[in-house]
Amino acid sequence: MNYYFDVLKKYADFNGRARRKEYWMFLLFHIILIYGLMFLASQYPSAIYVYAVYAVGTFLPALAVSVRRMHDVGKSGWYILIPIYNLILHCTDGEEGKNEYGNNPKGFGDEINEIGTAQE
Repeated sequence: MNYYFDVLKKYADFNGRARRKEYWMFLLFHIILIYGLMFLASQYPSAIYVYAVYAVGTFLPALAVSVRRMHDVGKSGWYILIPIYNLILHCTDGEEGKNEYGNNPKGFGDEINEIGTAQE
């Protein structure tokens, strides 16, 4: 659940990288909430407004985490527009170490690349 709130805290942050776990955990809770609100809206017609507010309010964070996920695999955020390929990229492990979009969100990788290099 923390991953869900972390994504909401980075509401419109399209910079940086997002791990697979962050993306998929956000998507899991997002889908659960969407279906829950849809069920409530089917039972209580006035609840459609709550569903609509939630759907509109979480559109930008969902888009931002998807773009950050593309950055983690070393691709531009525009790759989310390619239907099947973006699903494959969402499932692909991110690049190890630092890439042009930032440091590895797993927090390791740079140190591993430096092992064995002599610093004189």
